[in-house]
Amino acid sequence: MSDRAKFLWIAAFFLVFYFIPAESGRVTAALAESVAMMHEYAREHVLLCLVPAFFIAGAVSVFVSSQSVMRYLGARARRWIAYSVASVSGGVLAVCSCTVLPLFAGIYSRGAGLGPASTFLYSGPAINVLAIVLTARVLGFELGVARAVGAVVIGLLIGVIMGAIFGREESARQEGFASAPEPEAGHPWRTVSHIGGMALFLVFANWASPREPGGLWGGIYEMKWLLSGLALLLVLFASRAWFSRDERKEWIASARDYALLVAPLLFAGVLAAGFLLGRPGHEALIPTRYVAMLVGGNSFGANFFASLSGAFMYFATLTEVPILDGLIGAGMGNGPALALLLAGPALSLPSMLVINGILGPRRTLAYISLVVLFSAAAGMLFGQLYS
Repeated sequence: MSDRAKFLWIAAFFLVFYFIPAESGRVTAALAESVAMMHEYAREHVLLCLVPAFFIAGAVSVFVSSQSVMRYLGARARRWIAYSVASVSGGVLAVCSCTVLPLFAGIYSRGAGLGPASTFLYSGPAINVLAIVLTARVLGFELGVARAVGAVVIGLLIGVIMGAIFGREESARQEGFASAPEPEAGHPWRTVSHIGGMALFLVFANWASPREPGGLWGGIYEMKWLLSGLALLLVLFASRAWFSRDERKEWIASARDYALLVAPLLFAGVLAAGFLLGRPGHEALIPTRYVAMLVGGNSFGANFFASLSGAFMYFATLTEVPILDGLIGAGMGNGPALALLLAGPALSLPSMLVINGILGPRRTLAYISLVVLFSAAAGMLFGQLYS
């Protein structure tokens, strides 16, 4: 960051706190919500979501070669393979918009093309099987199916368009990875087992309680800590038996670097989101009744506003369903409900700040715009079909 940019940030920070009406009850409530959201995020998402994601990203950077990433996700990989791998691997993890960021940074820094990496970035939070099933149960079968189809299609479209818009810049970036020396032949199954164990720990440790007990999801929930413990034992065994002390130190250092890259912006974004929008069911600076008033019907404005507001809100995994349940009860239309479901889990104000640090302003603006516009368009189409 240049000295001029630093000065502008300092000046903006000063002006905000100079003119803020601190005596206002709404401002006081918004500040309390900001602290409460950060407290909730720290207790529920950092240790079991964010920290494992940092270690996975560090392992990808240290143990996975650029050539391996490029073979499946690079610009020269077959498109159907690259986008299939990106969408499936992102969807299987079932992470929130913030937890996916270190993983995105890891594969992007190892040579993944911008298109497949963007698909992965969207699909991780959006294509969540458990969330789609819960949507169908609580909000209706049609909305659940529309969410599943819309998330897959939008993820692929975003990746293809991002790759096309920045194709020339991507070609220059990919040449640097193509010129890297080919690593010595090793034991790829060891790396797959090591990273897979961390991914399984991430999935099972954050497995949410189903709305109805019993069944497959309920059975997994009852065994979540046993399954998480087995996955953790696999990681500990693999790191101790298959990697040298220097490799383990490099892995930990890489995870630390990703934490230093992502965490400061992420925490600042959580505080800002709490101040502006608050937690579900709690008022902050922007009253929630305004949101409910603006998302009724199926006009373009309602769908666009639902998509845009969802993009700035922070949704922990699965929390978007009860929030939508309340908004639909307050008069939200079917189209805007789908628009928020498609944009909300995939983006948030905290994730925007981090994506900007990884991709830069132009690519970040393009990505955000595509998510918002495609989500609004999908909402309008769904609203017309099921008005």
